[in-house]
Amino acid sequence: MSRGTYTQLLDLACGAFLLAAVVVLWRRELVAIVRIFALQGIALAAIPLLTGLFERRWDLLVVAAGIGALRAGVLPYLMRRALAALAPPSGSEHRYEEDVSEARETQPLVNVATSLLTAAALTLLAYAVARPLVDLHPTPATRALPVGLAAVLIGLFVLTTRCRALAQVVGFLLLDNGITATAFLAASGVPLIVELGVSFDVLLAVLVLQILTTRMRAAFGTTDIDDLRELHD
Repeated sequence: MSRGTYTQLLDLACGAFLLAAVVVLWRRELVAIVRIFALQGIALAAIPLLTGLFERRWDLLVVAAGIGALRAGVLPYLMRRALAALAPPSGSEHRYEEDVSEARETQPLVNVATSLLTAAALTLLAYAVARPLVDLHPTPATRALPVGLAAVLIGLFVLTTRCRALAQVVGFLLLDNGITATAFLAASGVPLIVELGVSFDVLLAVLVLQILTTRMRAAFGTTDIDDLRELHD
């Protein structure tokens, strides 16, 4: 693979990666958000895949395959199962209203327009912060480093502004995806054993959060964090 082709494909993958994070802020349907997260997982897997092909590092190809299977396959599957578990019983008199309530982020703390403007501001901040790092070693990968930092900031924003527990799980996973992308872009990949350990921790965290979300729904009838705060008060 030539350097020019590698640069173009890497920029395309990073652009799709960042775009997926921004679209999560735009959409409110949890099913659509999970699908967008799966697409971001594919874009994330493309980063070590392209780097491995360009640098002829076969360990990165294995890492890319593992990331694709976990971030675009296993984790979205677990979140879809959690969504299915949140559906009310078939005999519920208010089944339609409850389905809409639990399958959609109805009352985020920040509206869509403000969220998109904030995402633009966070992206500009990421580019400003990453500029000194890019100047130290300007390569196609390090020039895309602000994308990973922007995804980290957007993930934190989603985590703090969404009320549904599952939407907050997606924010946590966006944050983790951003950290992973930053590691690959800044250091041309991480050792396989490190990535396996991090992926195992993320998988375990999602399994625990899935169980907690289901228990919250069964105990309180909702997964809205604000409603649970009101119950506490």
